Amino acid sequence: MSSVHPLDRPVWSALTGRQSQLSLAQGSALRFAPDYGLFAATPDTSDQSIADLAALVAAHGDVALVEADAPPPIPGVAVRSRAVCWQMVAQEPNPVGEPAFAIEDLSEADAPQMLALATLTAPGPFFTRTHQLGRFVGVKVGGQLVAMAGERMRPPGHTEVSGVCTHPDHRGRGYAAGLMLEVAARIRARDEVPFLHSYAHNTGAIALYQALGFDFSRELVMTTLTSG
Repeated sequence: MSSVHPLDRPVWSALTGRQSQLSLAQGSALRFAPDYGLFAATPDTSDQSIADLAALVAAHGDVALVEADAPPPIPGVAVRSRAVCWQMVAQEPNPVGEPAFAIEDLSEADAPQMLALATLTAPGPFFTRTHQLGRFVGVKVGGQLVAMAGERMRPPGHTEVSGVCTHPDHRGRGYAAGLMLEVAARIRARDEVPFLHSYAHNTGAIALYQALGFDFSRELVMTTLTSG
């Protein structure tokens, strides 16, 4: 019997592995603590697992599932949104050249600016402690953070590139590409494989990711659930 690849179910792989200490459990259902992230998963779609997921939503608020298929109907839970995502993997990312701008390591002192930039640009779910899921780098202009990229889910042998965003007044300068290449290079330096998720309809972003060495791996469905 073939084993399941960690990226087949990235949320479950992360929450039952290296990021288990960041999870909240309701029966068999797991989620990142709400100040870290929205993502949740169950071991399967059995009646008990679905009931545990409903209890998790009731206890801790909205969650997002990232799976090959959308979940079955869940009593007491409503679907807030559903979207097809591309999972992309960089087995051999493009080499990092010398950037035309300074890349800075971001720290806890930068957390307010990171949250403000993510709130403005909406790169994906980003909360007060999302920046603690991994290392983040950024570009500052006059002391103000104008672009960033970092790490999110960490399934075995892999780390997700995430939180990539640039202030609208500073786009078109190659910040996102340069930061992503730096993050990917650091992941590979740890003998891990970088990967990411993008909405399938975001063709502009996908073209950038492909240019940076990320290739299509699999199609997944992101389903956001809320009490209903």
